[in-house]
Amino acid sequence: MYQAPEHLIALNKANLEAALRFAGLALEGAERLIDLQLKTAKSVLADGLQSARVLASVKDFDQFAALKDTLVQPTLEKATAYAKEVYDVATGTQAELGKLVEEQVAEFNRQVISTLDQIVKTAPAGSEVGIAAMKSTLAAVNSGFDNFTKVAKQFGEATQNNIEVVANQTIEAAKKAKKVA
Repeated sequence: MYQAPEHLIALNKANLEAALRFAGLALEGAERLIDLQLKTAKSVLADGLQSARVLASVKDFDQFAALKDTLVQPTLEKATAYAKEVYDVATGTQAELGKLVEEQVAEFNRQVISTLDQIVKTAPAGSEVGIAAMKSTLAAVNSGFDNFTKVAKQFGEATQNNIEVVANQTIEAAKKAKKVA
């Protein structure tokens, strides 16, 4: 089957635009992650300097024991918050990339169906059954892709919920340990 050069040029242009969008989304995600890491590094440095100053002012063991809890709790909370933020950036970027992939799959399917419809117009009599079988196969593949996408989203949501539960439990356990000590 011969395709007009205009059709191939449009197809190449669409693929190039999709690749550029994909790269842009990946770079935006990396930029958000790097920004988070820089902010966290600055915060850790400032906290470390403050902790060093406080520890340098300790005069006896009782003061040191009292400081242990005040220094550990905020660090634990910040570490938990950092892990959650990293996860949020990663899942946000993944969701955006997933949406782009879904758009590309839908466009590909539309083009395949359109091409099959054009083939039917010029195909010999009796080939409709083969075309219908190809369309049916495409529908089954799409259904499998949709199911896979739904499962991946459910897995992501469950993972996010688990991370939040673990983070909250970690902070609560540290608070309880502080009260006991």
